[in-house]
Order: sequence, then C-alpha cells, then structure tokens
Amino acid sequence: MKFLSHAAPTVALASLLLGTAACQRQPIPQTAAPVATPVSSVAARPLPPVEKGVSEALATARIQNISRVGYDLSLNIPASRAAPIEAVESVSFTLREALDPVQLDFKAPTANLHSLRVNGQTVEIDHRNEHLVLPAAALKVGRNVAEINFTAGEQSLNRNADYLYTLLVPDRARTVFPVFDQPDLKATFTLALTVPAGWKAVGNAPVRDSVLNVGPSPSKGYTFAPSDSISTYLFSFAAGKFTRVNRTLNGRSMTLLHRETDPTKLRPSLGPIFQLHADALQFMEQYTGIKYPFQKFDFVAIPDFQYGGMEHVGAIDYKASTMFLDEGATQDQVLARSNVVSHETAHMWFGDLVTMQWFNDVWMKEVFANFMADKITQVAVKNSNYDLKFVIDHYPAAYGIDRTAGANPIRQPLANLQDAGSLYGNIIYHKAPIMMRQLERLMGPEAFQAGLQEYLRKYAHGNATWPDLIGILDARTPADLQAWNQVWVNQPGRPVFSYRISGGHDQRYGLYVTQAAEDGSDRLWPQEFEVLVESASGEQQQVTVKMDGAEKGTRIPFLPKRIVFNSTGVGYGVFPVAPALLPDLTEIKSPVARAAAYVNLYENMLNGQAIKPLELLTMYRQALTREPEELNLKLLTGQASAIFWQFLSPARRAAVGPGLEQDLWAAMLKNPAANSKKLLFKTYQSVALTKAAQARLYDIWQAEKAPAGVKLTEDDYTALALALAVRDYPAAQPILPQQLTRIKNADRKQRLEFLMPALSPDAATRDTFFASLKDEKGRDKEAWVTSALGYLHHPLRQATSEKYLPASLDLLEEIQLTGDIFFPYSWLQATLGSYQTPTAAATVRSFLTAHPDYNPKLRAKLLQAADDLFRAEKLVR
Repeated sequence: MKFLSHAAPTVALASLLLGTAACQRQPIPQTAAPVATPVSSVAARPLPPVEKGVSEALATARIQNISRVGYDLSLNIPASRAAPIEAVESVSFTLREALDPVQLDFKAPTANLHSLRVNGQTVEIDHRNEHLVLPAAALKVGRNVAEINFTAGEQSLNRNADYLYTLLVPDRARTVFPVFDQPDLKATFTLALTVPAGWKAVGNAPVRDSVLNVGPSPSKGYTFAPSDSISTYLFSFAAGKFTRVNRTLNGRSMTLLHRETDPTKLRPSLGPIFQLHADALQFMEQYTGIKYPFQKFDFVAIPDFQYGGMEHVGAIDYKASTMFLDEGATQDQVLARSNVVSHETAHMWFGDLVTMQWFNDVWMKEVFANFMADKITQVAVKNSNYDLKFVIDHYPAAYGIDRTAGANPIRQPLANLQDAGSLYGNIIYHKAPIMMRQLERLMGPEAFQAGLQEYLRKYAHGNATWPDLIGILDARTPADLQAWNQVWVNQPGRPVFSYRISGGHDQRYGLYVTQAAEDGSDRLWPQEFEVLVESASGEQQQVTVKMDGAEKGTRIPFLPKRIVFNSTGVGYGVFPVAPALLPDLTEIKSPVARAAAYVNLYENMLNGQAIKPLELLTMYRQALTREPEELNLKLLTGQASAIFWQFLSPARRAAVGPGLEQDLWAAMLKNPAANSKKLLFKTYQSVALTKAAQARLYDIWQAEKAPAGVKLTEDDYTALALALAVRDYPAAQPILPQQLTRIKNADRKQRLEFLMPALSPDAATRDTFFASLKDEKGRDKEAWVTSALGYLHHPLRQATSEKYLPASLDLLEEIQLTGDIFFPYSWLQATLGSYQTPTAAATVRSFLTAHPDYNPKLRAKLLQAADDLFRAEKLVR
C-alpha cells in the first residue's frame, strides 16, 4: 500500500511521515514586491521574544517577513593577535511589513557595538540576549539598510600569530558580526579585508582588487566581488602567511593556499590534491547533470583544522595533515584524503546549492556528501574497493553510537540553533549513508539518481526539507516508504538477527533469519542483505535475504559448514556469528565478507555473546600473518588494540602482552607489503609494554632508522617519541625536547610544545596542564587538546588521571557553548575512552544522577562516550 501520493507531501502528511511536527516555513519569493499587512491581521501574531540563540520561532517569523538580504562587510585585521579587529558592516534587506522590531543575531559583548544607523537615521544600540534589535520606528516596508560600526567577535575567527580563518557552522557567524544567522535566509556577501603586508587572503568570491598600503605598519587591502547567494554558515575567509599554488585542470582554474614546508610531503601531494578535486567535480557534474554552480573553486590547507574539511563556497578548508602525505602514506591515508576531498566537493551541490531549511535536516547534506564521496573515490583512486571501504568506513563508527544508551536518530528535532552542534556525529555521517544505500537498492540506482537530479534542479540556490526529497523519491518507486522511513530515519537503534536451518529432505535446506530490536521494542528494519554459505567441501554461494518482516526464509543449496552474514556489507544490525566461523577466517575469499566478519565478531564480543575478548584477540593474533588486504588489516589491528587496552585487565595485559608483541613483530617482518608492515609496526608501538619492546622502539627513534621495509616520516617519529614518553621510558636525555629540535615546521613544533606538559613524568606538571584546560583560552586548539587528553588519560597514566574525571564532566556544558561542533564528544571520548575501572564508571553514573535535568543532547553524548567503559565492567577479566 502506498503511503504518499505522487504529489509533494503536504505539511500534515509530512508530519505523519516523519513522526514529528514538520514546520514548513514559506519564504517570501525573492523577486516578489513587498506587501504591507494590515495592522489588524498582525496584532494576533505572537512576536518572537528576544532570547538567546536563534529559536525556530524567530527563524520562522523572519523568513516570512525578510528577503533579499545582502551584507557588505569590511574588517581591519592587525598584525598583533592581541589587537582588536575593527569592522564596518552594511546589512540590506527587504521587509514585507515593518510593524515590529527586527532582530539581528550578534553573540558578542555589547561593548563591541560602537554605532548604528538604520535607513540613514542614527539609533540607540539595543543589544540584549545575543541580538541587536532594530527598532520598528526606524524601519519601512521595502528596502532597508542598517550600518554598524563594531569590533568583531573572535570566538570563531581562529586567530593565530600569522594567520586566521573563519569557521561559522552551524550558528557561529553571529559570533563575528551582526547577521540573520539561519540557513534559509541566504544572502550575498561583499567582503573587504585589510591585513598585514605579506599576508594572502581568500574568500567565497574572487578578489576584485588588492592594494598595498605603505607606511609605519604596511598593510594590504583585498576587495572581493559579491558572493553567490549562500547561507550564513558558509560565509568564509582565510588570511595569513600562506603559499599560493595555482593549477588548471579540465578547463577549471583552482588555487590552493597552504603552510606546508616539508618537500617530502609537497612533492608527492600537490598533483594528487588538484587531480582529486578535478575528478570529483567531473563526477558530480555528470551524476547530477548540473555544472559547478558557483563563481570559483579554491581551497585552503590549515594546520590542525578542527574538522577534516568544511565546504565553504569557493573556499573549502581542509586539515593540512590529511592533504599532505609522503611516500610512506598507507592506503587508508590515501583513501581518507580522496574521501574528504570528494565529500567537500559533493557538498557544493548537496548543502551549498540546495541547503536544508533548518538544521534539523543537517544530516541530509552530510549523508549525500558521504554517499557521493564513496562513489567518487571508487573512480578517483586506482584499485580501490568501494564495497570494502564502505564497510570499514561506516559500520564500526555507526555501531559505536547506535549500540549505546545515548543513541540518537538520524533526524532530530531542533528548537534553537544554538544546540545545532549537538546534532552532528557518527549517526549522520555513517549510519545515514548505510540507510541511503538501502534506499538506492530499494528504488534502483537509475530511479534514485533521477530523483536526486530533480531535487537539485527544483531547489537550486534555495532550501529544502527531508519531506521535500521524500516526495520526489516516492514518486519514482512502488515501494511503501512509510515504515522504512520511520524506523531508519526517525528512530535510533538497530536490529539483532538470529537464524536457524531447517530441512535436509532431498538435499533441500532453508535458512530462516529472524530480527528483533536490540532495545526490546517491536520495531522491524526493512532491508536486504547477503549471506555467504560454505559447504564442507569448500563450495561457496551467496544468497539474498529480503527482510520485510520479523522472519524471512530463503533456500540454500547445501547444509553449510560456515555462514557469514552481511557478506556484501549493505545490511545493518547485530548479525550472528557461528562458531564455525572462527577457525581459518582469513580463508574466506571475499575481502568484503572478511571485513563484515571482523565487524560481526567485534559486535558480538561487546554484547557478551558467542565470544570473549581474550578469545577474539587470540584469533586475531593468528590472523595477523594471514590477512592479505591492507584495509582489513587496519580494521583487525585497530580492534585488537582496543581489546588489549579496554577489555583486558592490567594483569591479563601483562600476561598477554609479550606474546602479542612477538606476533606483531613477526607478522611485520613476514608481510611483503610496505603499507601493511607500517600498520603492524604502529600496532606494535601501541601495545608495547615489555622493557625489550620499548628498548627496541627507543633504538628506532634515537637512530631514526625504521625496520626494514617500513617508511617512517617526521610525524611518525614524533608519534613514536610521544609513545615512549607516556611510558616514562628511562632515556639518558628527555625524549620530547630532543624530538622538538628535529621538527622543522613551525606549526608542528607548536603542537608538540603544547602536548609536552600532558606527557610530563611529573604528576604535578600534568595537574597544572589539566587545570589550564578549564580556561577557554587553554582550549583554543581543539585538535591539540583532544590529542593531549588521550595521553593524559592513557591506561598507563590512569592511576593519577582518574581524579580529573569529575572536573572534565563539569566542563562539558561550557565546552558545548565555546567549542566547535565536534568538540564536546571529542572531549568526552578522549577523556573516558580508555577507562575500564568500576570507579570511573561510578563517576559517570554519579554525575548523571546528580544532574537529572541535564541537557538531553549532552547527556546522550556522555552515554555514547561512556559505553565502552560500562561494557568493560562486564567484560574485563
């Protein structure tokens, strides 16, 4: 039975489909003339209060009244990081009615606002609850202009000694300048920057003019052309001491700004960086049927950028370490670079060209960026295995959240934009692509692609909702999307599968698969997946299971000796692991099926079913020399290291460690592939406990002489020095100061200088370092902070670091308010991720008990991060 008609869904129908109230805000057509509304019809309309953040009510009221927004913004950036950035802004907009005050969003001190003129009239500054309120008396129906002199807020300017960059997602534009900070009030931005002489700058639009100003403090002025019409979170600029590289590929000019100085990274990286972008653009234009839709296409590589990348229109930002790889890069690193470039390029269509109406649908832009990135990487990277990469990239990360008591659905409600950062996480980045792949399979690739093309054409340069897309896709499939959408998109969790085999008469057998919700509810997940069955003689056959109910049976040709569920990596849930799977696992021919088996084994171990941690680690030790696929070896060694540190007691680690070290070293020597050798060496470095292993690592570090066939770079030797330091290795001279002298790049030197107190052998020094993180300024470099916390809370340091846990939890709300979107969970994961003690678990539970009214989204993040800790209580022996 069809749930939706082939017409676009109505508000009521969309609400029913989504299981939540669907707010369909109707923007004013951008070309429409303003229409005055009679006073009598407006009097009954509630005026949105002036409250902190950007409420959905305020956003709804503004989109109904405001249109044709433009920002003309000029900032004077001094050479001194301590000096304020003075700014002048002109905000122009059209009002349909002018009976009420208009709220601009500005989350900065009132003292930052110096003067305000509205339509040529000087007005008193009314700044309260993070809003600059424009009085109704100064406004008019039609075109309005507000001129503001102010000091820019700096929370999201990421100022460093000789460079800065904006990062304004999801609601951070308002922390820098007054703005209508909501995604469906798209605007043009005309930017002017004055920066120190010698600095380069990039923005959303091309540079129209640049002028060098001589004098006592030489400066350079950059004037940019008006941008395309974009959402405020996509406004961006970067300026500083960068190197500029220009290339033209496939007829498109592209510019890269970077600060990398190591020629061993630059030489092998510049060509691939530009080629990956060219390939991604070409794929997206072909898949969508729409040419690249913006004025220019440039990118910036930023040291220790908070995310892998950010899809600013015309000026994508990337984490530099992901972009610049040397000859020792593993396949995983090469694929990660391709994936992030493809992801951000796909965003130019999904997110930038068509933007979500409200951030409750932020997952839509992320799911399509990841979904397309997987497809692009399959084309752009030679010999890449799309299905294998999909399993390894998405399943462990998605399960890592969905198995927890804090699991969240893909689509979540959002009352205020100030909480939008909490919507981000592994569910929207990793479960959503799995869901979308099921939808593509349900519809068929051609119908799915045609639906996406229609969606992009219909809403180009505008905004859309999930019901808008569902309405388009539903018209192209006979399938009933109601139950599918409700359980996959609107609810968290996953199914648990079991099976039985029946028959045997006339050599006919049936495989019956049953699903039940992990949380005990009666929910069912409609999906398809494959099961690989193997006979006693070694014959293999793959059968498809179409789970459209609680149980599904399918015929199999023989009584199986071995069964591998989800063997093609498209299903979702906790799949059963038969005991016969364990021996000779690496003999399964398909690398995708082996990856699925590794994932299934680990999930069953965590659930306390079928296999114990030590038993699984023992099996993985046997597989170290037999797993031929590099990506699978990365998955296997990562799981082995996690079991070793998180699910074995210290006494058991001490007993198992020597043998594990020997197995890893022997596997490294035996493996013929350089990248696999490096993975095994890195795992050896991770688990090294014995004096002999640590002495071997020290000798490698001191002489800078890697094992035969292993390529170690400066970054690798820094990581090795940090691993020795956290083990308090008794070197004749302190290791980290020596490593500091070896590093040539200034940005990487600063990172190590920041980390060193967290690794000090002196507990008092570590205490002082942790205390510094209570100050917002001590958390400026979030990537550095999370790295430092990982060492501070390393299992070998927990005797002196567990005392930090209560204060770390107390800081969480502040971190959400002051940090970027991924920082709260990163903070929690780096803090709690390695603990296994009952006392640490009790600290978390006590915190939750003491805060019954805690922010529910932060509570969920805490439960997600503490899940392994809670499981360790039951599993550690």
